[in-house]
Amino acid sequence: MFNLILFGPPGSGKGTQSEKLISKYGLKHLSTGDLLRSEIAGQTPLGLEAKKLMDKGHLVPDEVVIGMISSALDANPQAKGFLFDGFPRTVAQAEALDKLLKLKGTQIHAMISMLVSEEELVKRLLNRGKTSGRSDDTNEEINRARIVEYRTKTSVVADYYKQFDKLAEIEGEGTIDEIFESLQKEIEVHMEA
Repeated sequence: MFNLILFGPPGSGKGTQSEKLISKYGLKHLSTGDLLRSEIAGQTPLGLEAKKLMDKGHLVPDEVVIGMISSALDANPQAKGFLFDGFPRTVAQAEALDKLLKLKGTQIHAMISMLVSEEELVKRLLNRGKTSGRSDDTNEEINRARIVEYRTKTSVVADYYKQFDKLAEIEGEGTIDEIFESLQKEIEVHMEA
């Protein structure tokens, strides 16, 4: 089993690249954003509370997300591995994920961080907002708040995985295929390790 974290701020292209990586390596996609949006679409109590937080650019509580991930892992016992997209976002989440994976007899093998400038991120998010139906994508102020939240709270997660030699950084600007090629090179280094 090979477990990968694809890391980057909102609008960095994680969703686009995740689809390509899943297809190439046969990984099961675990997007906490998708799990949460599914709860929101179902108008569950969790979904309604999550929507309130997400609309303000805030994160959803760790224990809720870890519980959803645990259920998703249990629901896919035959998976070749998992691609974590949008999680973990804090060191506490990374530690909780490591603990959960250890209980399930596996671990994170690599974290690949996609580096994209703030102006490019805002441009991508506003463009995505025109078609995504996501209210948090359509407001430039909220988008900038999400990027600041990412940089202040989430980027420390890269340092966490760096101490275990599991972090790789790639340029997240360029064509989709150029970025995918960079991702493949890093994944194959970590698969061989």
